[in-house]
Amino acid sequence: MGEKPRARGRFDRPGDVATVLRVLYLVFNEGYSGDVDLAAEAIRLTRQLAAAIDHPEAAGLLALMLLHHARRAARTAPDGSLVPLAEQDRGRWDTESIAEGVGILQAALARDRLGEFQVQAAIAALHADAATAGETDWVQIVEWYDELTRLTGSPVVRLNRAVAVGEADGPRAGLAALAALEDSLPRHTAVAAYLHERDGDLATAARLYAEAARKAPNLAERDHLTRRAARLNARRGH
Repeated sequence: MGEKPRARGRFDRPGDVATVLRVLYLVFNEGYSGDVDLAAEAIRLTRQLAAAIDHPEAAGLLALMLLHHARRAARTAPDGSLVPLAEQDRGRWDTESIAEGVGILQAALARDRLGEFQVQAAIAALHADAATAGETDWVQIVEWYDELTRLTGSPVVRLNRAVAVGEADGPRAGLAALAALEDSLPRHTAVAAYLHERDGDLATAARLYAEAARKAPNLAERDHLTRRAARLNARRGH
């Protein structure tokens, strides 16, 4: 695995690089959320690829991976439970990886050949730039999600955008954005629960968190959602 990829001259069709980048991102996500540390290997391979080919999206993917990986130590509590981004100890984020990721992203964006990985990295960079969750520039994040929706048309992107709208313009605006999406989307119910909680409707939020827990794709997420439902029910005196 240590040999540098001989990329020049090999990617001679428009879809070649896009396919390789998507596979690398899948490998990264599998390692980032799983027990096997494939994330570091995906970063290593993407770093080699970005050095071997002249492609801003390769740089964008590398920046995105570095920015996500920088938060990995803060993603879980000592008992293994998930810690949401807003509640993470930002002092545990890897500032060197953040700085490297932001630098790579800025160089890629300056080339004015925007792609979806660069946009995702820009969103991650805005999260990394905020000293506290309350200082997050949600208005700019919504603008980047608008750009990402234009580039991909992805319903999942629109779901994430609804969360950002809820933060930028208030939970009812987020719920209005969410209402335009199919409720069969993965994590739709969890997003609805969060926005209802933000809006003060604890009964609906608790019910939806419990429903989302039953649909959760893994044990850690199921436990996290179950705890949120239990916490809201306790606040309501149930």
